[in-house]
Amino acid sequence: MKKPRNPHPTMPGEMLSEEFLIPLGLTQTALAEKLGCAPRSVNEICNGKRAISPLMAMRLAEVFDNTPEFWMNLQTAWDLWKEWEKHARKKRTA
Repeated sequence: MKKPRNPHPTMPGEMLSEEFLIPLGLTQTALAEKLGCAPRSVNEICNGKRAISPLMAMRLAEVFDNTPEFWMNLQTAWDLWKEWEKHARKKRTA
């Protein structure tokens, strides 16, 4: 099995914070209102404690005028990287 091409993908929440919220001067609470979700959901995504679901990807795409695939691709790359790291650690300790 080959290692994923991207050596360290950006965490989806980091992308949300650094490339969208901060440049737009948008708070997590304000984004939550636009998304129609609890502020805690946005906070947990930004802090890497919650994944971006397909529904959240659609909502984010609507708010930021991009695509749900953009958000899902970020999440998939992140999830794959985390699993790869777990797999590699298990192989090293075996």
